[in-house]
Parts: sequence; structure tokens; C-alpha cells
Amino acid sequence: MSCVLNVCDPSHDSRPTSHDSHIKVLIKVKMIRAKEIKESFLHLLFPHVCTGCGSDILERDSQLCLRCLELLPETHFELYPHNPVEKIFWGRLPLVAATAQYYFTKESLLQHLMHQLKYKQNKELGWQAGRMMGYQLLRSERFYNDALIPLPLFPGKEKRRGYNQAMILCEGMSETMHIPVMNNVIIRPHHTETQTRKGRVERWQNIEGKFILKDPSAIRNKHILLVDDVITTGATLESCGAELLKVENVSLSIAAFCFASRG
Repeated sequence: MSCVLNVCDPSHDSRPTSHDSHIKVLIKVKMIRAKEIKESFLHLLFPHVCTGCGSDILERDSQLCLRCLELLPETHFELYPHNPVEKIFWGRLPLVAATAQYYFTKESLLQHLMHQLKYKQNKELGWQAGRMMGYQLLRSERFYNDALIPLPLFPGKEKRRGYNQAMILCEGMSETMHIPVMNNVIIRPHHTETQTRKGRVERWQNIEGKFILKDPSAIRNKHILLVDDVITTGATLESCGAELLKVENVSLSIAAFCFASRG
């Protein structure tokens, strides 16, 4: 009987009081402040700044601030058939579609970002760039692909660099496009001289036959998206694409992060 009385007695009300609520709020505030102090300390030791301009005003999961993202010169090629990238391959490769997301110019923000990706081990930037590419391609509704293939580097260069930047882009694209990356379908076993100062014929002679299909059955009857970081003359992509198209019933599209127009 005494137990029943204790339960019903208002003096034994177990509901939280305003004092209890106040204490809980104070605890939460202290926890938030402790977290902010910890993050500020970590930021001093390992500053998270924009890869483009060095600003520390950016999203935690981004390598670029909003200002630098807005400064990137978009091409919007993914939206339009017969765009300048597709015209590069007219008469050279039978493509379903081709695009590059940004215009590349020397001494620009984009050149700085490409340098960070290729030579400064900034994989996070490459993954973000790949995700951005993937979102743009999905929006266009012109790129319905079954798999992504990064343009191969020759083994010595990839070993020195530590990774293939096209592979990093593909990994980011795969996150947003939800299609697999096939990294072992085609290989580039021989080193070729730099293409920078060569004419188109010289470029082709330098790279012709330098790609070898390793697992053609993996792409049979598939629509492949061949990916690179920069398109200039398209000679290397042409050579790789021609080899991929030797596989039965393969269709091919091409995408790059940026386009270095020679016009």
C-alpha cells in the first residue's frame, strides 16, 4: 500500500524540472564549445584551406571555396551534340558523345588545380572534380554508360606519380554516376615521349599501337566512358579509343575534366 502512495504522491514526481533542463542545456553548450575548441586547434595544426586561393572559408568536405568554384569556366558541352570536343574526333573515332567540363588556359586557376592533382598528390581534389563531372553528365541525359575506363598511364610514370589522375577522376565519377570503374581492361605498357611540342602526325606516330587490350570480354556489349584529365588534340584518347572499339559491340563516349582549345 505504501508503494502505491509513493507513486501517486506529487512530492515524488519524476518529471524533469526546469533546473534539470537548465543543467542539460549547459552540458550541451560545454560539449559544443569543447568540440569547437578541438576543431580550431586541429585547424591550426592541419589547416583546411581552399586549394585554389588559400581561403579558410569553405565546406569541410570541399577542396575549393565557393568563390573559386564560381570562377571555374564551364563549357556546358555535355548538354550539346556536335560540341567542340566531339568535333575533334569527327572522322577519327565513332563516338556516342564527348565532353569536357571546363576550359583550360595557361596561368589560370584551372592550370593551378591540374598541377595540384597531377604533381602535388592532391587526390581529394581529384575525387571532388570527378564527383562534379559525374553530376554534370547525369544532368545532361546524354551519357548513359555501363562503365568508366581511365586513360592508362605507362607503368613507370604511374609508379613515380603514385597514381593515375584519370583513375582518381573515375573514382569520384563512380560515386555519383553509380557505375563501375574498369581499370584493368586496357594497358599502356610502353613509355612515349612527351606530346607537348609534336604536331598531330608526330603525336599519332609516337603513340600508335601503344595500348593493349588486357580483358576485352569485360566490356563486350557495353557502352564505355573513357576518361582523361585534359583534352588537347585528342591523339592519345583516339589511340586508346580505337583499341577499345575493336571489342565486339562496344560503344564509346569520352569525358575530360578540361579542354585546352587550340583555336
